[in-house]
Amino acid sequence: MKILHLTLKKKWFDMILSGEKKEEYRAVKQYWINRLKLSKEYDVIQFRNGYSKNSPKMQIEFKGCEIGNAVYEWSDGWQDRVFIIKLGNIISTENL
Repeated sequence: MKILHLTLKKKWFDMILSGEKKEEYRAVKQYWINRLKLSKEYDVIQFRNGYSKNSPKMQIEFKGCEIGNAVYEWSDGWQDRVFIIKLGNIISTENL
């Protein structure tokens, strides 16, 4: 199983956990181009809220990735083109 590991701020973590936010965004920069090549397939995304070993985590189905415009309310106001990571159902949670 291929896992995409991403760290989130609490605001975005909580919105995804509640089901309100259905996409995650990353800037179209070389680092993310290398990690999120549109041809690269992941099975799940592991989101982590913080860097400690006891940080809250959740695994969510990976539903694909594309380049487009972010939903303003879900993006800290980004208006440039971004990677849009599509989120499926929550598979598991830990340390909530």
